[in-house]
Amino acid sequence: MIDIAKIKRLMEIEALVTFGKELEQCNSNEKYFSLAKSVMADIVPIWTESDEKFKGEKRAYYFSAEFLMGRALSNNLTNLSYKKNILELLDELGINYNEIEEAEEDAALGNGGLGRLAACFLDSAATLDYPLDGYGIRYEYGLFKQKIEDGFQIETADNWLKHDEPWSIKNRDEAVIVSFADQSVLAVPYDTPIIGYGGKTINTLRLWESEPMESLDFDKFNNYQYDASVKQKNDAENISKVLYPNDMDIEGKKLRLRQQYFFVSASLQDLVRKYKEKHITINHFSRFHAIQLNDTHPAVAIPELMRILTIQEAIEWDKAWEIVINTFSYTNHTILAEALEEWPTELYKELLPNIFKIIEKINTKLKEELIHKGISSQNIHSYEIINSHNNIRMAYLSIYGSKSINGVARIHTDILKDTQLNNWYRIYPEKFNNKTNGITQRRWLLLSNPELSEFITELLGSDDWITDLSQIKNLEKFKDDENVLKKFLEIKHLKKQQLAEYIKIHEGVIVNPYSLFDIQIKRFHEYKRQFLNALHILDLYFLLKDNPNLNISTRTFIFGGKAAPGYFRAKAVIKFINDIKNLIDSDIQVRDKIKIVFATNYRVSYGEKLFPAADLSEQISTAGKEASGTGNMKFMLNGAPTIGTYDGANVEIVEEAGVENNFIFGLTVEEIKEIGDSYDPHYYYENTPGLKRAMDTLVDGTFNDAGTGLYRELYDSILNKEKYSNPDEYFVMKDFASYREAHILANKAYKDKLAWAKMSWMNIANAGKFSSDRTIEDYAREIWHIGKHQ
Repeated sequence: MIDIAKIKRLMEIEALVTFGKELEQCNSNEKYFSLAKSVMADIVPIWTESDEKFKGEKRAYYFSAEFLMGRALSNNLTNLSYKKNILELLDELGINYNEIEEAEEDAALGNGGLGRLAACFLDSAATLDYPLDGYGIRYEYGLFKQKIEDGFQIETADNWLKHDEPWSIKNRDEAVIVSFADQSVLAVPYDTPIIGYGGKTINTLRLWESEPMESLDFDKFNNYQYDASVKQKNDAENISKVLYPNDMDIEGKKLRLRQQYFFVSASLQDLVRKYKEKHITINHFSRFHAIQLNDTHPAVAIPELMRILTIQEAIEWDKAWEIVINTFSYTNHTILAEALEEWPTELYKELLPNIFKIIEKINTKLKEELIHKGISSQNIHSYEIINSHNNIRMAYLSIYGSKSINGVARIHTDILKDTQLNNWYRIYPEKFNNKTNGITQRRWLLLSNPELSEFITELLGSDDWITDLSQIKNLEKFKDDENVLKKFLEIKHLKKQQLAEYIKIHEGVIVNPYSLFDIQIKRFHEYKRQFLNALHILDLYFLLKDNPNLNISTRTFIFGGKAAPGYFRAKAVIKFINDIKNLIDSDIQVRDKIKIVFATNYRVSYGEKLFPAADLSEQISTAGKEASGTGNMKFMLNGAPTIGTYDGANVEIVEEAGVENNFIFGLTVEEIKEIGDSYDPHYYYENTPGLKRAMDTLVDGTFNDAGTGLYRELYDSILNKEKYSNPDEYFVMKDFASYREAHILANKAYKDKLAWAKMSWMNIANAGKFSSDRTIEDYAREIWHIGKHQ
């Protein structure tokens, strides 16, 4: 039970000690900081008790380059059941809660689904009373802050620590040394509490910051070599400076490799040290540790643990390899090349020569095992971790060095087994399994949509769904209740009004909350096909110009997401969308019928406003390319039908909610396989009504890319066979007509508001499968073999 008088007293003390002011004199950021620090003082004893209750038991650890946590204040207060009391206290103090909530930085310590999934998993494990801790990097700067200038994405530094950060504790006494061939750095841990709903279990997210062994070379400084005197400091701090530094050249690649090794080496040293404090021998390490590799970024953990075991702990090789195999599990998140990353051997030899020698030995062991399994010498090359191009295949290292390999949606796992990793599946079928992703309903419904949450609790007669989302299935009995559907529509309209007000303040754009909110929010990538969405909007614009009386529902198209700084084609799509936006806005004949909004600097806190307000969820990736998706689940849970392909978790969403309650279009994985090399995008460009006109705006002077050549390159990537051997790799031209037809059906369906509400309601009622609680239960039972505290 919270002691509200104590919190008030702590806030007043924090304001005086930290800011030298009375609490009432503090600005919003200072008040936020004072409140957060006061809540932390209340949390720490519970956190310590929670850690103690799992002593001596097997624990799981989530190794991830990204943790996209979102703002902590409201989430922590909600999970602790403190929020009502804190709101009353702040009201007594004359402090506006919304203002201090907005004062918290929403750090971009992730680039999308990978990092957000990690955050949802940590929330679910703590809520379900499982011991799961996270390990990663405490980046000084997040991905980047996005601005749009003249339609172009501009990246600026995401200085999320400029006002300090109250939710973590620095544990310098547990720092470890991480060594490369050319430098050694100090890895300093910062611990953040991960509070389960109800506050019963508090796990830990440990993020490492890189510091120099020596901050200043005093001799060099005194000899006027000022830059040289701090070179060691700068080089060390660069390792944890920025999430995903640009790696277009060799220096960027080196920094990325340093980042990956830095955090896994620090984390493994930390786990081994703690284990040895309680055990005489390291031989039983895997009995107490289950480490999940979140994609291939932390794959170097496999040879690093071998280094620790064989060199530092003097364990015999085969015994050490047995420990490694039984410790690690690997999650594959996509079949795209960047997720199946490869590293040149020369980089490993230069920066991590000892690790490279271990990888060579692992590769030799693999070849011996393959021969024993009857793989012919001419086929062994297709498995080798170090391939003929002298690249280290990190996915193959992860597969061989792990006891479990899982995909993140059923169709994705099937693709891995049937095609992409079929050779591995044939020899290690027992390793492969599926764990369909999920989301935490605590953040994505309870916190972000309290109005709908209260209504659901009222209808179900209980709030048990907060920790058991399967109970939401009981809402299905209200699918024909007109009063329930009308109430749902009222809540949806309220969320649209709230979003419209936020957009007005933050984007300077006025939107009509009575229009259909059609939303696509995700990182920009060709396979996610924001370009297809943009072409359809442009085609709709031209249709409205040709036929002003065209009967369509007023529609607001909302995009949000970032393109990687070096991903110029994705940045061209952002420019294209903004040019279409400006074209529509300047046209008095059309602008009241359709509108585009670009949600600048999309992040978790923006998503918390966008998902509840959506009428239609755009999930339009090329079939077979999106591993799972979790945005689709957030839209579903908040009552938005999907317009999408049979890709990723869309397949399972349609199975649960019914194809009749969603709008499915486009090629299937099987159809794409049948087309093979015969695909001719130019045929669809020429023969699909309206498509040529929309495409040609890239090169006919309709839009201006300021001489960058971005539009011509984007156009050629779709249509120029002479320049590109595989144009329109993601089948935009082929799927355009089917996509447009799906939109026509959605437009027609939206005109019957009660029928639309029923479709939306059926999506909500069948979202239970997509809780990350269910996913974590599967991981805990089937892979990690950890238990809840008894």
